[in-house]
Amino acid sequence: MKARLLGIAVKPQRLQPMQALEEAELSEAAGLAGDSRGKSGPRQVTLLSGAAWRAACDELGISLPWMERRANLLVNQLPLHNATGGRIVIGAVVLEITGETDPCSRMEAIHPGLFQALSRDWRGGVTCRVVRGGRLALGMDVDLEPPPGP
Repeated sequence: MKARLLGIAVKPQRLQPMQALEEAELSEAAGLAGDSRGKSGPRQVTLLSGAAWRAACDELGISLPWMERRANLLVNQLPLHNATGGRIVIGAVVLEITGETDPCSRMEAIHPGLFQALSRDWRGGVTCRVVRGGRLALGMDVDLEPPPGP
């Protein structure tokens, strides 16, 4: 399924506000350049589907900027539910989906009920490991390759 990269954001230090970028570099060793959680591992990069974020907000009758979710990448829509093992391809970049991004208590502080609204159907997005690094820029095509079959 094809989608489009609509947002890139980094958090230079833990608990700091997210900073929007128009382009960024990803690497296997450091994840998203400038992001505090980029070390090698299963949670180097987080990705959020805009459609899922809107569904959570609509359920609560609110409109919030996507960066409140504190994800690194925003795509317009991707079916991320149960996509562990799948791959996200953005230009030369390849990300392996390692699991669901579980909402944290900070979501409830942003708006009552947001934690629960994000807890359904992987609306909070996915965690990813960088398989192949490269340059990202807003507007790039995004492909989701499903997990390999049994």
